[in-house]
Amino acid sequence: MLTTTALLYLANVGSILFLTLGLYFPRHRRRDLVVAYLGVNIGIMAVSSVLLSTAVGAGLGLGLFGVLSIIRLRSDELAQHEIAYYFSALALGLLSGLGAEPVMALSLMAVVVAGMFVADHPLLLRGYRREVVVIDRAMSDRAAITAHLEQRLGGRVHHISVQKLDLVNDTTWVDVRYRETAPAVAGDQSERIESAR
Repeated sequence: MLTTTALLYLANVGSILFLTLGLYFPRHRRRDLVVAYLGVNIGIMAVSSVLLSTAVGAGLGLGLFGVLSIIRLRSDELAQHEIAYYFSALALGLLSGLGAEPVMALSLMAVVVAGMFVADHPLLLRGYRREVVVIDRAMSDRAAITAHLEQRLGGRVHHISVQKLDLVNDTTWVDVRYRETAPAVAGDQSERIESAR
């Protein structure tokens, strides 16, 4: 019969495999982050389990992991949804390794996985986009920029932020949040340089 500790370990492994291979990879297709999420999760589970049984204390261990996670997040540019998966992997590892009451730990692990399933579902807030767009002329009037972007992007603009107004090169860089309602106009001379859903 499995001990409660072994049950938590198995639940963590099952949860992180589902989170990475069942949710993240089919939706976003970044193999390098699958490896990172699995490694972080298993590593945190192992080290927090050892720290729990030593005199060092879990507080020091959690502090070290906080520092490591900040370094990791600063070493590569991650989208916001990738950061959410990263912290979900951290949470699952900690829940399984810190010796919490099994029913509570298993329930919280289920909540983390279910929360990510819903929050990152393609049907949730479908059609909403964020892009950085370069317009091929310098524009300072926000209403004119909004109208131009709505025509070019084929959607309703909810928010714009002018990042750069270049009067020499006659361009405008705009961070725009919008909802798609129609296909973008063909032959658009604006260049989208960064996209984040």
